[in-house]
Amino acid sequence: MPIGTRCAHSPSAKIAAPVADRRYSVGMICAIQGELLQILDGVAQVQLESGLVYELLIPVYAQAGLEERVGQSVSLQTRHYLESQSQGAVLVPRLVGFHTADERAFFELLTTVKGLGSKKAIRALAEPPSEVASAIARRDQRALQKLPEIGKRLAETIIVDLADKVSRFTIDVSGELDAKPVNRPISSAANEAVAALVALGQTHSEAERAVDRAMHAASGSNQGPLSVDTIITAALNAG
Repeated sequence: MPIGTRCAHSPSAKIAAPVADRRYSVGMICAIQGELLQILDGVAQVQLESGLVYELLIPVYAQAGLEERVGQSVSLQTRHYLESQSQGAVLVPRLVGFHTADERAFFELLTTVKGLGSKKAIRALAEPPSEVASAIARRDQRALQKLPEIGKRLAETIIVDLADKVSRFTIDVSGELDAKPVNRPISSAANEAVAALVALGQTHSEAERAVDRAMHAASGSNQGPLSVDTIITAALNAG
C-alpha cells in the first residue's frame, strides 16, 4: 500500500448506521503511514508521499519509541476527535497516534469513563496501556493515582467502570504483552505481513500479535532482515 492515510472518507462511501459502543464513525482516518519528520512536546509530524503533513498527538508512553524513528517511515493507528475550545464555541479536529489497534481500542475504552475525556486520557497514559489495564483489572487504585490527571475519585470511578472490561489489554500470565511492545521497531515487511494475515481472515489485532511473536522469536538469531514470506510463515506457525 502506498504511503498515505487509510480509511479516509470517500464521497461514494456509505456511512453505516450508528452501532452501540462505536466510538467513531465509518469514514474517519483510522491509520496513517509516512515519514516521521519530528516529534516535539508530544506532537508528531508525519509527511505523506503526497507532501501533506499531519500532526498527531502522541501519548507519553509511546513518545520515546517514536523519537528513535525520526526520518523513517512509520505506520500509526489513529483516533480522530474534536477538541472543544472557547467554552464549546470552537471545535478543533485532533488526531491521536498509537502503535497498534489494541492500544487505540484501550484509549477509546478509557474515554468512556465519566470525567476522562480524550485530552485528559492522552496525558494520563504515561505508562503502556497493558500496564494501565493490568492496574485496573487488579483494582490497584494507588497505581492509577500515580498517573497524570488521575486523582483518588477518578481512579475509583475507572476501577468501577472498567475492571471487568480490560482483560484483553492486560499482561498475560507468561509476562508477554497482549499488545505489541511500544519500543519495538515496526518494519515495512512486518506491516505487509500483518496485512496479509488480515486478508487470510485474522483480525488486525490477532495479526499484529502473531507477527510480533514471530519477530520476537527471530530477534535472538542472526538471520538479518526478515522477508514478508518468512514473517508470515513464522506468524502462522506461532499461532
